[in-house]
Amino acid sequence: MNSDAIEISGSGFRYSALVGDGSMAKAGEFARKVLSGNRCAIIADETSVRLFGDRISESFTAENFSPHLVRIPAGEKSKSLTQVERICDELIEAGLDRSSFVVGLGGGVVGDISGFVAAIFQRGIPHVQIPTTLLAMVDSSIGGKTGVNLDAGKNLIGAIHHPALIIADVKALESLPPNELRQGYAEIIKHAIIRDAEMFRALSPRTQSKNGFVALIRRNIAIKARIVSADVREVSGERALLNFGHTVGHAIERATNFKIPHGDCISIGMIAACGISTKRAGLSSQERDDVVALLKLFQLPTQLPAEVDRERVVAAVVHDKKFLGGKIRFVVTPTIGDAHVSNDVTMDDIQEGIADL
Repeated sequence: MNSDAIEISGSGFRYSALVGDGSMAKAGEFARKVLSGNRCAIIADETSVRLFGDRISESFTAENFSPHLVRIPAGEKSKSLTQVERICDELIEAGLDRSSFVVGLGGGVVGDISGFVAAIFQRGIPHVQIPTTLLAMVDSSIGGKTGVNLDAGKNLIGAIHHPALIIADVKALESLPPNELRQGYAEIIKHAIIRDAEMFRALSPRTQSKNGFVALIRRNIAIKARIVSADVREVSGERALLNFGHTVGHAIERATNFKIPHGDCISIGMIAACGISTKRAGLSSQERDDVVALLKLFQLPTQLPAEVDRERVVAAVVHDKKFLGGKIRFVVTPTIGDAHVSNDVTMDDIQEGIADL
C-alpha cells in the first residue's frame, strides 16, 4: 500500500492500516487500490456526517465510486438489530449488491455496526474502516470484531469480519473534545499494561506533535495487530488479553445504561482488574498505584461514582461473553507490560474488586 502501512494478517485475512496526517482526503484513492466494486455505502453518525461527510463522499466520487451516505443516530443505542435492519433496507433501495462495499466513518459504535452490516449484507461484502476517534483508531477498528447489543449485554450478536482497509487520519482528532480524546487514552494505557512497559513509562498527556501522535497510534495498532494475528477468534487466549479491564468495565456500562463513556468505564474496570491482580497474580501495590497515577494524569476516573449501584454492576458481570461454560476467564497482570488469562479468579474476587471501587 505504502511505506507507512501497518500490515495486519492471519489465517485467511490480510489488510493494511494507514496512519497519517491528511490521509482522509485520499480515502477514495486508497480504497481504489484494494477494492473493485463501484457502489458503496458510507455509514456515519450525525457528528461524522457534519465534520467529514462531504470530504469523504468527494474523495470516493473522484475515484469513480458511487457513494451513498447512510446516517445513524450517535451513541451506543444505535447498536441494535432494528438499526441494522433499517440500514440493510436502505442499502437495497440504494442499489447495493454483493459487488459493493461498506465504509464505516466515525467512532467505535459506527465501526461496530457498519462492520456487522458488511458481514451480513448479501452474506458478506468488504468493509473499509475510517475511524475518527482516538479510541477507534487504536482499538476498535482493528481485528474484525463487529456487533450489536442486546438488552442482556454488549456485543452479544456479531461476527468476525476483518476490514479490507483502515484509514486513520490524525487530523480528524483536532475536532475531538478533551473528554473524547481521553477515552482513547484508556485503551492506550491498557495496551501498555498488557504488552508495553516502555510505553507505560513514556506516556504523558503533554502536547504531542503530529508526528508524535502518528507514532503513538501506529505503536498501539501494532500491539493489537500482533495479538489479533496470533488468536483471531479468541481460541488460544492471546486475544482475550485485550479484554483487560473490560469484564468490569462492560458491566459498569450496562449497569448505568451506557451513561458513562466507554473509556471511563474501562479505566475504572482496570482499577478493579489491578486490585484482583494484586490478590491473584502477584501485582505489586506500587505498580497498582502507578496505574492509578497514570490514569489520573490523563483525567480518567479511578473510582466508581457513589450513585452507581455496585450490586447492579456485579449482576451485569455474569453476562460477560468471556465466561466460558460458566467458568470465569479473567485477565490479570502480574507486572506492567505482561498479562495473562486466569481461571483462578472467583466471583467473590470480582465482587470484592467492585466493592473497593
